[in-house]
Amino acid sequence: MNNFFLIFEIILGVILVGLIVLQSKGTGLGSTFGGDMGFYGTKRGAEKMLFILTIIIAALFLLTSLVGTLLK
Repeated sequence: MNNFFLIFEIILGVILVGLIVLQSKGTGLGSTFGGDMGFYGTKRGAEKMLFILTIIIAALFLLTSLVGTLLK
């Protein structure tokens, strides 16, 4: 059972890193490759979905870490 939480946590970690990189805006990777010029508007559509999904995955990652630690 402990291995399940470890594997699940690794998968969630990789997904979380990917989601954070996809959201990079302004000073992140987006500006390096010609992203927007510092204009910050409201989140809409896919950008809002990525933001919400990142929060959900981060919460699952935290929960999985806590449960995995408590079961040791």
